[in-house]
Amino acid sequence: MTASKPRYKRILLKLSGEALMGDAAYGIHPPTLGNIVAEIGSVLALGMEIGVVIGGGNIFRGMAGAASGMDRATADYVGMLATVMNAMALSDAMRQANIEARVQSALNIEQVVEPYIRGKAIRYLEAGRVVIFGAGTGNPFFTTDTAAALRGAEIGAEIVLKATKVDGIYTADPKKDKQATRFEKISFNEAIAQNLAVMDSTAFALCRDQKLPINVFSIFKPGALKRVVCGENEGTLVYC
Repeated sequence: MTASKPRYKRILLKLSGEALMGDAAYGIHPPTLGNIVAEIGSVLALGMEIGVVIGGGNIFRGMAGAASGMDRATADYVGMLATVMNAMALSDAMRQANIEARVQSALNIEQVVEPYIRGKAIRYLEAGRVVIFGAGTGNPFFTTDTAAALRGAEIGAEIVLKATKVDGIYTADPKKDKQATRFEKISFNEAIAQNLAVMDSTAFALCRDQKLPINVFSIFKPGALKRVVCGENEGTLVYC
């Protein structure tokens, strides 16, 4: 049974663009988007403050563009714009679910969404609104994992929750190794020593240096997000 009292007050949720695809090959799958919004709403109802960083891999992935001959910086900027599209779609889905949300972009496109302003984002959070951060860090060569670590530190989040397709960090790839076991908890130093792919190295180092824990869990498990924030054994906690 899920505890009713959350362990944290303010969290940063990292959603991959692929999480919005569901079983589709690309784009946004509306029922999947609706399920994600419902999960976020269940946590918001506990009185939590939620920031979201969203990726753009369901629309465009910078590395893939670079590999096909596009200039890497240009490809990354296209990827940033894809994250803004996802952020707007997520915000609209929240509006339909009667959840107040604001989108802030690291790129200046004020005709569409607000620019990222740290103080304003914090005021939104304190007022109970979900803040969705688009366009990554606003710079090429940095992933949305790094944006999640950066925004999490900036807004004073107590933890970064990385929502994936896998329900935690395993000793090996659970799809390839049936003997793989899930870590309930693991320290940053142990994760580095075992070369576990938690987040990209820049994001991981930033979280470690800022003493910002990470919890990796599956966004597709009903109620998993709520169990994580209530301190239950869900996913894998990476701690300092």
